[in-house]
Amino acid sequence: MLWPKNLNKEIKTGIKLADLTSFKIGGRARFFFEPRDLKSLQEALACARKAKVKVFILGAGSNILASDSGIDGMVIKLSGRDFKGLDNKGTCITAGSGLKLNQLILFAKDKGLSGLEFLAGVPGTLGGSLAGNAGAWGKSIGEQVKEVSVLDYNGRQKLLAGRKLKFAYRKSNLNKYIILSAKLKLHPADKERIAFKIKEYLLKRSKTQGSSLPNAGCVFKNPAKSPAGSLIDACGLKGKTKGAALISRVHANFILNLGKAKSGDVLSLMDLMRRKVKERFKINLQPEIKIWR
Repeated sequence: MLWPKNLNKEIKTGIKLADLTSFKIGGRARFFFEPRDLKSLQEALACARKAKVKVFILGAGSNILASDSGIDGMVIKLSGRDFKGLDNKGTCITAGSGLKLNQLILFAKDKGLSGLEFLAGVPGTLGGSLAGNAGAWGKSIGEQVKEVSVLDYNGRQKLLAGRKLKFAYRKSNLNKYIILSAKLKLHPADKERIAFKIKEYLLKRSKTQGSSLPNAGCVFKNPAKSPAGSLIDACGLKGKTKGAALISRVHANFILNLGKAKSGDVLSLMDLMRRKVKERFKINLQPEIKIWR
């Protein structure tokens, strides 16, 4: 495929997705691109659209299960400086979508701004967390969002605010766009108090979910009546394995990679979890992780 001369050397081929995801699972991407700025991103999108190449947006890769067969498309990772900006005015922070959540949380703490502490320990980037309305402990990031700058897949930039933003449990209307940046509305608080709350959330997360093995966080969304982990645990599925994939013995809604797990191993365990919960509780579990095929 022919790319513009200025992008030809930057668009790579055959990059292994297992090296770019927290699950450490996945084959190779047909094309992989890390745009340095908005213009190069728009150019790549125009070329991909013309060639009918499917585009996948990769943040930190913390909630993705990529097929071992690879991805026949272009994976775009917004890791350039232009997508990691940070600015503070009053009680608002404007941050780039490629920024890691932990960097954003620490920046807010240093500015004496509270409201993001509950996300401490959540892996991923701001963009990914906005698209899926990431949350924990009964809170979600959508509650702090004032406006979001996005790009549609035709390369047109838009600013979404107010009624144009729609957040719900683990979803938003932003997943049809490429998120560029967001303005978050926080509130003033004592820096030491913010730091204490961050440590509390980190400790709580470590006790309930902690694992050093590769994983993609919660596999299924929580149904309205009961947490998915509790339902899966009640079915006696903790510790079940398929190949090198294991349903966590600590948190039943986590699947761990014991070393050389395949995407098929994880999908088999997900199917088992769904079937058993459906049989016992008549509840259909919905995936929280993104499955790339």
